[in-house]
Amino acid sequence: MSNTPSVIDVRTIAPYERHARIFGRLDALGAGEALQIVNDHDPVPLHMQLENRAPGQFQWAYLQSGPQLWQIEITRKGAQAAEDSCCSGGACCG
Repeated sequence: MSNTPSVIDVRTIAPYERHARIFGRLDALGAGEALQIVNDHDPVPLHMQLENRAPGQFQWAYLQSGPQLWQIEITRKGAQAAEDSCCSGGACCG
C-alpha cells in the first residue's frame, strides 16, 4: 500500500476519455490507497457514477473547491468499511 496518492490531472485528457481513465486507476487501488483528481470544474457526475458503480467502497474528499480549480482525493476503503455498509448483510440490496 502506498502512502502517497497518485494524481491525475483530467484537464489534460480528452473529455470522452476522462471517466474511463479515472475508473481504471480507481480499480487498481488497494485498500487505503488514494487517487487525487485535478479538474477545472466540480466533478459531481463522476461522484454520482462512482457511488452507483461501487457503493460504499470509496471515500470522496474535496481538497480544493474552486472557483478555478477542484482537487478531490478518492480513497478506497478497507475491507472492514465495506463489510460495515448496509448492503453487506443484504438488508438494503434486495
